[in-house]
Amino acid sequence: MGPLNGFTVLELGGIGPAPMGGMILADMGAEVIRIDRKGGMDPRIMKDVSARGKKSIVVNLKTQEGVETFLRLVENADVVIDPYRPGVCEKLGIGPDVCMARNPKLIFARMTGWGQEGPMAQSAGHDINYISLTGALFATGRRGERPVPALNLIGDMGGGGMLLVNGVLAALLEASQSGKGQVLDVAMVDGAAQLMWMMHGFEAVGAWDATQREANMLDGAAHFYDTYECACGGYVSIGSIEPQFYALLIELAQLDEATFADQNNPALWPELKAKLTEVFKAKTRDEWCAIMEGTDVCFAPVLSFKEAPSHPANIARNVYQEVDGVVQPSPAPRFSRTPSEIRHGAHGIGEDTVSVLQAMGFAADEIEQLQNNNSVA
Repeated sequence: MGPLNGFTVLELGGIGPAPMGGMILADMGAEVIRIDRKGGMDPRIMKDVSARGKKSIVVNLKTQEGVETFLRLVENADVVIDPYRPGVCEKLGIGPDVCMARNPKLIFARMTGWGQEGPMAQSAGHDINYISLTGALFATGRRGERPVPALNLIGDMGGGGMLLVNGVLAALLEASQSGKGQVLDVAMVDGAAQLMWMMHGFEAVGAWDATQREANMLDGAAHFYDTYECACGGYVSIGSIEPQFYALLIELAQLDEATFADQNNPALWPELKAKLTEVFKAKTRDEWCAIMEGTDVCFAPVLSFKEAPSHPANIARNVYQEVDGVVQPSPAPRFSRTPSEIRHGAHGIGEDTVSVLQAMGFAADEIEQLQNNNSVA
């Protein structure tokens, strides 16, 4: 029922941002077919949320028959997601030139850390490295302390997975008009750089000190944009940037108006933050929620991801759901006419090999022969 119903995506095996992108496309209704390797699943991903809604087939791309099987699948696909280092697909005989010769309308989306070219292209890397090279990691953390990784959300997921989906959707839209496919170079370092757009703009007008951490309004320096510990040991977050929201913070926290009047004077931020620290520590997180939650203070309790699914606001919007015993985020964004959905949980490796090949026109004896020579499983 999703907006991508009728589209087919072949997702070559990978971890992190490429499967995330495939997950979102599957939620939107695309038939996403994982091309897996034969063997047991890594215990860490036995309940891989990103595998939801996808089919799994095992194709041995190190045999000529396996390569030909994949290329026959390509003939009926709209998108290939390639998560390998530059040149790996070419060495396997399934590079974009070969695939697009079979299907000129194909979108060949290449997901890497450093991009398809450049001095780092063949180097290994992870989120922490990509955000290091774009300034995002340097800017994250407390003044005088070492930079703090924001999990692997900025480089891998925001700069990688989300950028992959954005590129695939744009390329599919263009292909619907031109009738031609193209190759996407989706690099996490590019995406992480894009996520820093606002800081570049602020720095250009003198509104951001790029040489320090915790020196700017949005990096924890401002007393009205930070987290505070409560009496119970929990934390709350405050984002009272606009004057009217800041005035409400003063009112509901019962702060002295004269002391807190000069909101945007950075010289006063450390002193005012120290005062706010004591104020918030006088009550529990639940008590502050009763006072501020749902107001225009721009307030929220700091929840663990185990707590988040139980918050009333998340329950009301069905932000999370349980699939095969695993609590996970619901599909997003939300479409009014063609809603996304989680059709099923993760399928086991190779669970759909036979049914997918049959649906793609492979005869029973062909499938049996491919199984016998270990080209599929």
